[in-house]
Amino acid sequence: MSIDAAANLAPHLPWIIGGGLALGAAGIAGWIHTTRLRIKHGYPLENSWGKAIYPKTDNEAKQRVTLLTQENAELRAELSAVKDRLVNVEKIVTDSGYHLGSEIDKLRERSLEHRSDEGSA
Repeated sequence: MSIDAAANLAPHLPWIIGGGLALGAAGIAGWIHTTRLRIKHGYPLENSWGKAIYPKTDNEAKQRVTLLTQENAELRAELSAVKDRLVNVEKIVTDSGYHLGSEIDKLRERSLEHRSDEGSA
């Protein structure tokens, strides 16, 4: 490299060094973030040889998973029962007999109102 080329490069040297450091820091931050996501979602980590390293699990975590699984099954069963009941209610409400019954009730109320009006006169 000639002296003229080094002289032209010298003013840009802080930017070149800063860019290299920023690129290195971004790479390290990305690696840390990727490792954190792997741990969070249960994926195995890898050692320097590429072999999977599984995090240790304890009995308390297994028991929590079992309890949550059971609770999830119970809630699903309850939700299924509620859906079945809702279907029955929808059938009743949309049934023409329901509308007919409500019209009969309205007529009864009118006749009762009409009779009470006659009695007061």
